[in-house]
Amino acid sequence: MSNKMKNGVSQMVAKARTQVEEIEAVDALKLTNSDDVVIVDLRDIRERQRGGYIPGSFHCPRGMAEFWVDPDSPYYKDIFGQGKKYVFHCASGWRSALTVETLQNMGLENIAHIKDGFTSWKEAGGDVEFPEPKV
Repeated sequence: MSNKMKNGVSQMVAKARTQVEEIEAVDALKLTNSDDVVIVDLRDIRERQRGGYIPGSFHCPRGMAEFWVDPDSPYYKDIFGQGKKYVFHCASGWRSALTVETLQNMGLENIAHIKDGFTSWKEAGGDVEFPEPKV
């Protein structure tokens, strides 16, 4: 028995990528020193602990993105009301493409995602920071 999806995740990601701004990792590297840009990491906390993260990035777990950007949500985070450019990323660009499409549809402006995610960031020579080990 086949569980073929009518609209699978790869189709959803492909569609999202046509609707959102995608930034190549080499171009994202140039944005990290800008006070007008917030890099938003959508990966799970365990991914950040294992693989590190972009220095200065803001961690917003994928499952909370819609709630944290909506000012009418009890979970709203002020960082998303600062009028900056928000560049989201995940590991490979799939979750971030879907997230940015959703947030764009909700009305969040000036947003993009790193096309191939944290993997491409590291391949482009981007700095990676690791959390302090727990004592």
